[in-house]
Amino acid sequence: MRLAATHAPLVDLLWPARERDLLRKAALVALGSALLWASAKAQVPMWPVPMTMQSLVVLVIGFAYGARLGMATVLFYLAQGAVGFPVFAGTPEKGIGLAYMLGTTGGYLVGFVLSAGLCGWLAERGWGSSLVWLAGAMALGSLILFVPGVLWLATFVGFDKAVALGLMPFAAGIVVKGALGVALVEVIHRKLVSRA
Repeated sequence: MRLAATHAPLVDLLWPARERDLLRKAALVALGSALLWASAKAQVPMWPVPMTMQSLVVLVIGFAYGARLGMATVLFYLAQGAVGFPVFAGTPEKGIGLAYMLGTTGGYLVGFVLSAGLCGWLAERGWGSSLVWLAGAMALGSLILFVPGVLWLATFVGFDKAVALGLMPFAAGIVVKGALGVALVEVIHRKLVSRA
């Protein structure tokens, strides 16, 4: 199967882009950021990193928004957290702002940006055109999210413990959230294409 060079992000099918449409972009960034905040609060307590629905939302934002807008959305979310808004998992109970961001979860936050960018980039190159390619994109997006997360966690607990505590307990969740992401993107794409 040959992939097309460029594909429009899903959001362009729902709300077509216009030249210099700053209000549209701002609204989409705000909506995505609100979804990330809500997904951070829906969590399963684990140590040292709680399991939330954020990785699912990051993957879907990347696919729905494309690389640039997806990364901008996650960066806006991180900026809110950096200035002290309690948008992250475990905030405000476990601290806020930059002090929280430099804690054990800091690498995963960086991974969110990379994951949204990669998923958006892959979506723009047609990786959403079949379930197999879409599943591959979701897997790569999950992988790139965990790499900086585990490496940063390793600075606190050592590499072996970081893998044992910051990756292995989430293996099943990665598969489940990846499958949910594939299903969600596929359903949204079909609905939007059928409306067009």
